[in-house]
Amino acid sequence: MDLGIRGRTAIVCAASKGLGRGSAEALAEAGVNLVINARGAEALEAAAAEMRARHGVKVTAVAGDITTEAGRRAVLAAAPEADILVTNAGGPPPGLWSDWTREDFLKAIDANMLTPIALMQAAMPGMIARGWGRVVNITSGAVKSPIPQLGLSNTARAGLTGFVAGTSRQVAAQGVVINNLLPGIHDTDRALALDSGVVKAKGISMEAARAARAATIPARRYGTAAEFGATCAFLCSVHAGFIVGQNIVIDGGANNSTL
Repeated sequence: MDLGIRGRTAIVCAASKGLGRGSAEALAEAGVNLVINARGAEALEAAAAEMRARHGVKVTAVAGDITTEAGRRAVLAAAPEADILVTNAGGPPPGLWSDWTREDFLKAIDANMLTPIALMQAAMPGMIARGWGRVVNITSGAVKSPIPQLGLSNTARAGLTGFVAGTSRQVAAQGVVINNLLPGIHDTDRALALDSGVVKAKGISMEAARAARAATIPARRYGTAAEFGATCAFLCSVHAGFIVGQNIVIDGGANNSTL
């Protein structure tokens, strides 16, 4: 399927690996020029070089912490007329509700709620002026099915979801479409970190931890960054203009609900 976005420009955050990389790859395959961001300059430059060679699109790497004002300013300066924005940032660490301080909550909210909101506020006026734009926020399946040990993430991402619910309806008439993608367990570093915690807590092998987690997923496997990225690219396409303010779960059926 031709996604109809060849020649567009996209900002993709946390794009050197994992779900951000999968999303960037899918957009590049569709002919979209990229501005990609991550904190690690070496891995980011390597990813940019690979995508340029593989897809023949322009890829600009901007290393920095997207959760800081300076990091956001640098990324936005590299794509002053971005047509597509894919927000993404690593989730806060797991823990117990009684251990989290005010500072822990503020850090999580800053990274996983206020950062994507700031990026949207900066990029969307131009999209509105040009009459076309796509925003996809990579959040978490925990928004719909909270994970007890990820309370910091549950809190921050739920706040972002509320912001998008209202804002998406305000800008849809101007051709700007905002949606959220809610991943479950995918074979990424985030899953490795969570599984490592299980290994430590239960004294079992990594293979056993992964098998136990996969058994809780109806698909009986972890997701891949490539299939996640393909869904992201579709939501950024010309075909997704009537999908507004939705929270699309990609979790292999793990979220057991009718609606």
